Amino acid sequence: MRSNYLESLLAPAASLQNHNSPNYDKTQSNKKKSQPPLKPKCEKNEVILEGVAAPCVLVSSPPKVQNSAAEPNYMKISSGNSFTLLHPSNRVLDSGHAHKKSFRFMLNHPKILPDMRSILIDWLIEVSEAYTLHRQTLYLAQDYFDRFMLTRNNIDKSLLQLIGITSLFIASKMEEACPPKLSQMAYVTAGTYYEHEILEMELLILKVLRWNLCPETALSWLQLFYQMVSMSRGSDLLEPQFPQDTFLQTTMLLDLCIIDTNSMDFESRVLAAAVLSHFVEQSRVEDVSGLSKEMLQPCIKWMGPLVAAVQQFGKVPLKNFKNIKPEDQHNIQTHTDYLTMLDNAGKKRNNQFLTPPNSTEKMH
Repeated sequence: MRSNYLESLLAPAASLQNHNSPNYDKTQSNKKKSQPPLKPKCEKNEVILEGVAAPCVLVSSPPKVQNSAAEPNYMKISSGNSFTLLHPSNRVLDSGHAHKKSFRFMLNHPKILPDMRSILIDWLIEVSEAYTLHRQTLYLAQDYFDRFMLTRNNIDKSLLQLIGITSLFIASKMEEACPPKLSQMAYVTAGTYYEHEILEMELLILKVLRWNLCPETALSWLQLFYQMVSMSRGSDLLEPQFPQDTFLQTTMLLDLCIIDTNSMDFESRVLAAAVLSHFVEQSRVEDVSGLSKEMLQPCIKWMGPLVAAVQQFGKVPLKNFKNIKPEDQHNIQTHTDYLTMLDNAGKKRNNQFLTPPNSTEKMH
């Protein structure tokens, strides 16, 4: 049972290199790890092994207490002195189809700030790269997480990491030939969650999603659209026709988009087509996607500050992963300083709001 005074969103990422070493004792993977000194503020680019930046930690986790045998076999959310059951029957009444998804997300969960979701998705990208998971695995996990949260109500922020890592665990079993083990997923939470808690949350998520685990993600739409605009007469439909380096730039922009909570307001195919419009002539994207300019323009306009942030960051090189074939290297999820880019995009958006352009200027 988790105390409601837990103020941290994410536990520090554990060293995966130690976990994979031959001397590592796997029986210790779910025990509490000693925490680093607490910091009043998040420090970006903290260095740990394998070049992965550690997530933000504000307050250490309280000691865990094993569930008693009398407790029901599902998770609970601490809310003051009362407990709200996190159970599939506790379904949110969808009285607001007119509401945007990002607004519904925040309305359903008043204890969760948009930055918390952004930090969580960024951390899942870190874990995905550390375990050399495919990009589609990460995008499936993001889809499971958002769909689950939109059907729940008043979830405490202390459960976000559990829901996130469980979503990634499910997605890896759907997409990867050799998915990470349950002990590895529990290990990266630095002892914040036990294996049985991930299994319990897995059953809950599967029931809430009604086992609908094969959605078309923004990444799958992007790959389809990019393949179609890149094809020439006589080319093989089953072979990638787009250059890997350009694909990396498009996926970096798409990654940054899904980290932003407001991306939930757009359909996956619209988000993918809008991203591709910044790399390919928009008329061609409209032809292959079947989406009109009117349908794409709101998303393209919203994406403007994110595009500027990515351009300011510069191109990312193709990383080499051990035991990954050269033709598949670009499909492995990679992490970069997305939170800094998102912060820069937010500043640009605020500046645009405070100082609107002259009436003679046109939007491109």
